Amino acid sequence: QYCGNEPGAVQVNVSNQDFNQSRDSSHGSEGTDHHIIQTAKIFVNQLSTICETVWTLALHQTFLLLLVVGRWLLPIGVEITRDQLSQLLLMFVGTAADILEFASETLDIEDVRNNYTLINAILAVWTWSMLQFPLDLAVQHIGCKPTASTRRIPSLLLCRYSAELWNIGVSLFIQDGPFFIVRSILMGHFRIFNQMLVFFTAKNILVVTLQLYRLAVISLDFRATILQKSRKGEVSCCPCEHYEASVHATTDQETEMKECVAFPPKEESQAPSEKQ
Repeated sequence: QYCGNEPGAVQVNVSNQDFNQSRDSSHGSEGTDHHIIQTAKIFVNQLSTICETVWTLALHQTFLLLLVVGRWLLPIGVEITRDQLSQLLLMFVGTAADILEFASETLDIEDVRNNYTLINAILAVWTWSMLQFPLDLAVQHIGCKPTASTRRIPSLLLCRYSAELWNIGVSLFIQDGPFFIVRSILMGHFRIFNQMLVFFTAKNILVVTLQLYRLAVISLDFRATILQKSRKGEVSCCPCEHYEASVHATTDQETEMKECVAFPPKEESQAPSEKQ
């Protein structure tokens, strides 16, 4: 059901007046329990006058705020620092505002409220977008061990740009991509147009385009790095962050560093003999 703001506001004002009158009249009464019961009844009646759309929006807002604040209060993991956590929380605040706008701006349309299929689809996409909050790998780099599998090109790419690729995947498949599809269906198939819908659709197109552009830049940069190393005769098994192995012995550490550091070309090994 949907109700306007004016009738609800009038009812709330009347309830507030009744609440104030009952509170003033209860000062002279002797029964405190009776005053509490009457106050509770008036408070429940006041809440019942609020529209269901207001309840829905309030629950969405509270849920998103609890997700951000709850992630802040949780213990910090071993692989994440306070600086990374602060960046993650700032990203969550902006993401929560965008997700909240998606639900409120689409469900307020009258043609959408009369179509239960659209309502279920919007709420399903809204729920799907919540998955990015517990997945906090956006600011973490996945360490790669110097194994034979890391010598492959896809493994090297994931090893070096794990955080960037994760951000791009979250934006394309969890948030901006699904939001753009839903808004495009509303405008293309159901012929629903308004100013905010067009604006946020253009925003989703811009974000998806920038993410794809970022993916192309990462791929070209990685390809240029591989070609540069191949021309110099270097073969690097760990182009990402260095793998820390402080637990092993000194000999094991030297062996792992030799495996992970780029090997020099053969000409350099012959340099001492030439000097002699």
